[in-house]
Amino acid sequence: MAIALDDLRRFAVVRSLFPPTTLRRAVERLAFVQADPIRAPARAQDLILRHRVKGYRAGDLERRYASLGIAEDVFINYGFVTSAVQALMHPRAAGGRPPAARTKAASSLLDFVRGRGEVHPRHLVEHFQPRSVTNYWGGSSAATTHLLDKLHYQGLLRVTRREGGIRLYAVHDHPPRQSDRELRDQYLDGLVDVVVNCYAPVPGPSLSMIVARLRYAAPQWQPHLKRALARAKARLSHAHVGGVDWYWPAGERLPRQPVKASVRFLAPFDPIVWDRFRFERLWGWQYRFEAYTPVAKRKLGYYALPMLWRDRVIGWGTFSVHQGKLQVKTGYVSSRPPADRGFTTAMAEEMARFEAFLGLPPG
Repeated sequence: MAIALDDLRRFAVVRSLFPPTTLRRAVERLAFVQADPIRAPARAQDLILRHRVKGYRAGDLERRYASLGIAEDVFINYGFVTSAVQALMHPRAAGGRPPAARTKAASSLLDFVRGRGEVHPRHLVEHFQPRSVTNYWGGSSAATTHLLDKLHYQGLLRVTRREGGIRLYAVHDHPPRQSDRELRDQYLDGLVDVVVNCYAPVPGPSLSMIVARLRYAAPQWQPHLKRALARAKARLSHAHVGGVDWYWPAGERLPRQPVKASVRFLAPFDPIVWDRFRFERLWGWQYRFEAYTPVAKRKLGYYALPMLWRDRVIGWGTFSVHQGKLQVKTGYVSSRPPADRGFTTAMAEEMARFEAFLGLPPG
């Protein structure tokens, strides 16, 4: 049977918005949950998980982090990965110990962390009295904080938990691993399968882009990513639709059943939304994340959440909490809400879910 764009839209929604399950199972199924510190009115990781976890409340991931066997780490972006995914990425060095570990400052810091078992960044500031350095955003950070980030990225430290939103660290000892070509290709193929599973169906240009972004996950294997992309295109299921090649995990069949009549407001980094190239081709309009756009140039709002109705993204909403009440402003691509009588009921149900997620009294 020929595949149409409608089939791909349905597939994108149904496979990603799987029936809500436990937090552990949802994270294992996604394998990667992108994180973002902006809270408007909740962080991206919480907005992503609320659709996929039964009874999820904002902050549950952070509260239960230490018991889930997951890790904060860099994948194609920063977020939460399963221990299996993290094992595919580390150690992030072509051979031997990562470069940062060879410096005197790094050795001293690692010895200090190992001796304490778990440290808060302020413990390092108090102990080492560090100088300041310019951080990625152009601001000022303590040199020890900057080094903490480096050692965490290189896999020598792990995030044990958060305290008031601040990451606490412990030493991370990885088991030794062979580095022969066969194992490297196996691990790279595993990483590609993780991103495809998270974002399928993936248009060809996006597949090239996300495989290239695995240079952040496994910088030691960056020269081999093009061959990993070629292997992926050969083994994944695919179809040519709308002038574009689309890819998804081998053996998965596209669903034929209609999508449930529900409204869902999705995080800007939700797997359904994250790929802007795919978004525009599936839903016919350009979604923009405008948190860092000057106010005068914003069209949707500071933190607009795309509005999914059935299997169509038809608009967006911006959310805030004022005097304990949820405040919502919506906009529609067609300038007006759907005439479908079920839409009003579905919207009310989504508002009730959102209030429960935030721990607010019913509106």
